[in-house]
Order: sequence, then C-alpha cells, then structure tokens
Amino acid sequence: MRSRVLLGLLGTCAALAGCGGGGGTPLLGGQGSAGGGAAGQPSGGSVGVQLGIPTIATKNTTRVAGADPAADAAGVALAVFPSAAPGTHPGAVTIAPSDDWQAAIASAVLMSPPIHAPVLLSGSSALPASTAGALAALAPTGVGAVGGAQVIKIGDVPSPSGVRLASINGGNAYALAAGIDRFVSAAQGKASPDVVIASADDPAYAMPAAGWAAESGDPVLFVGGGTIPEATRQALLSHQGAHIYVLGPPSVISNGIVNQLNKFGSVKRVGADDAPGNSVAFAEYRDPPCAFGQPCAHVPGSFGWAIRSPGHGYVLLSSSRPLDAAAAAALSGSGDYGPQLLTDNPAKLPAPVLNFFLDYATPGYTQEGPTAAVYNHGWVIGDPSAISVAVQAEMDSLLEAVPQTSK
Repeated sequence: MRSRVLLGLLGTCAALAGCGGGGGTPLLGGQGSAGGGAAGQPSGGSVGVQLGIPTIATKNTTRVAGADPAADAAGVALAVFPSAAPGTHPGAVTIAPSDDWQAAIASAVLMSPPIHAPVLLSGSSALPASTAGALAALAPTGVGAVGGAQVIKIGDVPSPSGVRLASINGGNAYALAAGIDRFVSAAQGKASPDVVIASADDPAYAMPAAGWAAESGDPVLFVGGGTIPEATRQALLSHQGAHIYVLGPPSVISNGIVNQLNKFGSVKRVGADDAPGNSVAFAEYRDPPCAFGQPCAHVPGSFGWAIRSPGHGYVLLSSSRPLDAAAAAALSGSGDYGPQLLTDNPAKLPAPVLNFFLDYATPGYTQEGPTAAVYNHGWVIGDPSAISVAVQAEMDSLLEAVPQTSK
C-alpha cells in the first residue's frame, strides 16, 4: 500500500517535476531550447519537443523541476527518502516558513545527524498541496534524540494532525535561527565548534550556507542592518569561543561586524564579490588551508567543502529563489554530498561556476578506460524558468568523464 501511495504522489508530481506548483514540467519534452515556453509548454515546434528530449534527467544531472520552492522541497525530500520500502522513511521532517527565507535556511541544519530531517515549506494558513502530499508519503517514524518527534515546526506554520510535534519559536528570523541552534545542540549533546554567519539582508550570499549546515551540523546565524542582533549574540556565547566563518564580502557583511564578532571567537571570512563567485569560494574553502600543490579534501576537524577535485555531487540553484537553498539542502547532506552553487541568469552558467567546473569537476580517465574513472552528479533545482535546459545541458557536459590528456 505504501508503494502505491508513493507512486501515486510521484505521478501527480510528474516525476518530481511539479508537486503542487501549478503544472510542472513533463518527464519528456516540454523545453527544447533555452528560453523556450513556460514550464510544461511546447516551445514553438522545437526539435526538443518533437524528439522528446528529457528536461528532468540527463546522463550526469537530475532536475527537481518544481514551479515553486515548496514543490522543490517536496521533490527533494522524496528523492532523498523514497519512503517506498522499510528503512527509506525519514525519522522526522522539518516544516519551515515560506515567508521567512532566513529561518528556512537556518532550518537546513536539522538535516544533519542525529535528526536527518529534510525541509518542507509552508505558509502560515495551510500546508500547500505539495507539502501535505509529501508529508503523507514520507510518513516520518520519529527521532529519539528529539523526544520522538516526527515533525519539527519552525515558526508560524500549520500543525499537521496525527503526528508528534516539536516546535521552535521566535519573534523574528534572528530568534528563530538561534532557537534552531539550541534545538540542534541539545539533540547533538553539545554545541558545534563552528558557526556560519550569514547576511539577513542579502539572501543570495546566504544561500550556500544551507547545504553546508545540512552536511556538517554547523548552525547558520544571521547579522543584519549593520549590527549583531541580541539573539545572535546569545547564540554565539553558547558556543564558547567558536570558530566563526563569515559568508560574504565586506559589501555584504562589513568589516565592522567582523570586528564585533571577534569578541565571540576566532573569525574568518569566506566569500567573493558576486553571488555565484561567493558560492564557488565557499565550495573551495577549507580551514585549515590545504597545502599548496597537494590533494585537498574535507577531513574530520576541518571546516569547509574543500571541493577541488572531481567525483562529487553539485547542487545548482537560482540566486533569485533563496528558499530553494533550504528546499535542496538535504541533497548536500546525503547521497553525493555536494555544495550548493548559484547562477544569477536563467539562461547562462555564470563565469565563476563555469570555471569551477572546468578547473575541478571534469573527471579524466587514463588507458584503463572510463569504467575506472570517478564520477560526478549534478542536481538542478527549479523549473526551466529558474534554470534553463541549456544551462542543465552545459552542466551535464562539464561533469562528463573525458580522456585524460598527457602533459
């Protein structure tokens, strides 16, 4: 019976393409070229429509093609937890507010151990159809580390019936982020030694923190308006001299704020001047730094993805949809475990991301052949109005294993 429920939901969602989002992209066809018709609509007799070119999956990429972030979150949750066989259900699910992107991004840390709760999204009045359908299919079993809760509510979202609830409340986004931090620290039995500080005023620069939080268990706290809010101050004090990583350039989080943060621990800045470059800088970063000319990897006790070699997962997001960072965070905390990278133009892969793929992502194989190579996988989040099929196709090509040239 459970498998029938899941298959029915996935059919309604058009293979993760449009759960509750108002007519998602079909599994085949629908977008034959970049900048074609709206999601799910033919593009003027294009070759792609005639031949049925896939817009959901290519050989190296998979698209979660929701027409809105709530649909994306539902699709991601079911991709990570298919919930069609024993052991494939999540213990808990987070429902984060769709009208508070800061709290939604902060809630991504609930995907980390020991909770492993993917993020679903909702407004305050009623659960969207995509969220309600995904929650029913996921059927969370409960997590002992949080009192057996099956659903973790963040802020002002509806309370689903028939499940054990845990609620995290706060008067604003800063307080909600601090409350999430306390909740996770209690579940883990200790406060994390590392903390990410993001801007509450510039969502595109904060987005990459969601994937890292889901993988690492490091909380995301916010500053804004040129100050450190009291809720953030109190949260930092609870980490007792944490390693603090400021995500974004001085134009986003000022040097004055960094100087104030020094009172709460050691502070280092990670970032670049534009949002795509900022996401790449975070994907490459490691503290302590990697030795020059030697392989670089994230190891226990270090901070940062340190992605400077092929053989990883990558999650591509539109910088215009900050909630997608929370929606997709579970992909960074499971499966291929990869960083979130941003594009700021639906029709074009930005130069920093393109160069990152060219420098680090394309696998090469030797005379042993491609079966001995390492492999990549890319996730594309949102329908083609958010990230075009042309960009997905380019990403697919960049992630493909190729013969290694001799030097």
